[in-house]
Amino acid sequence: MSTSNASFKNKCVAQVNCIFCDSLLCTRGMKAVLLADTEVELFSTDIPPNRTVDFVASCYSTESCKCKLRDIACLKCGNVVGYHVVAPCKPCLLSCNNGHFWMFNSDAVSTLNRLDATGLNLLLWGDLPELDDSENEESESPSEEDCIR
Repeated sequence: MSTSNASFKNKCVAQVNCIFCDSLLCTRGMKAVLLADTEVELFSTDIPPNRTVDFVASCYSTESCKCKLRDIACLKCGNVVGYHVVAPCKPCLLSCNNGHFWMFNSDAVSTLNRLDATGLNLLLWGDLPELDDSENEESESPSEEDCIR
């Protein structure tokens, strides 16, 4: 799955921080909704947030779908900030989704919308370069000027 899906190209790219300690978690966040319950808003990313979060506990599934999930916690403060979809279930894979498997709970993070290279416009997913398999969060960290509240 690719984030090049036309319905997601106009979404803003956000920097995601831990609400408990303000630590930077990722620079490629997207506001999203839970597929199993569209009333639940969260943030997701397409790149594993290396060196900012780690797994806690073991895999689990919810009653609403059979995806295998595993909670992730901020490495700086230890609070759970979201989860990783380790193995998506078939119904979730077949539904309209952004291809992101790293989710941040909206009540555990704060976000800043990023600006494009001109510093005048919001950075949109359609303007991001395509990822190669070797890319990770470390290679992309915006300066304060790249973000706005």
